[in-house]
Amino acid sequence: SERRKSVKDDFSRQVVDLLALVAMEHARFEVQFHLLSGLGPNGWDEVNFLFAANRGSRMQAIRDVASGGELSRLALVTKSLVASSIPLPTLIFDEIDSGISGDVALKMGNILRKLSNEHQVVTITHSPQIASKADRHFFVFKQIREDRTLTMVRPLNEEDRVLAIATMLSQSPPSDSAIENARELLHLKAG
Repeated sequence: SERRKSVKDDFSRQVVDLLALVAMEHARFEVQFHLLSGLGPNGWDEVNFLFAANRGSRMQAIRDVASGGELSRLALVTKSLVASSIPLPTLIFDEIDSGISGDVALKMGNILRKLSNEHQVVTITHSPQIASKADRHFFVFKQIREDRTLTMVRPLNEEDRVLAIATMLSQSPPSDSAIENARELLHLKAG
């Protein structure tokens, strides 16, 4: 309990700083503790996370106010901060891109890329901006065999990767401009 309380202000500040990097410049975040009447499986404290996405908004429980895109960004930011504090060899983000696109997705991809310097990061995404930041790209698809649906995974080579990202950007088959855009996104990978 004491350790949690000793880091709450620093943790809240770091969450707000990272949220600003993913286009939530006016977000506020606060950790709130309530003492339980007895010792529970998680200690003496009930911990609540309060959030306001916009200037002038009232702080409320995340579950009551955050949109899908806001939840995606909060999940990425908090997971990235927690990952630096405990030894997690692998981080898995399943559709962390929900409700976001464009520049915000690119910024989230940059955070994921930075995390990959310290951890193995596995991301399931429909975002071309996030997919373009990966070192390796796998295509997940379903196939029907003998009245059973199987989920298959296939590694993509560099050209397959361009086509997969271009398809995310447009349609199947992708347009020439989508292919050029995919090549540009892959070129920005180091950024």
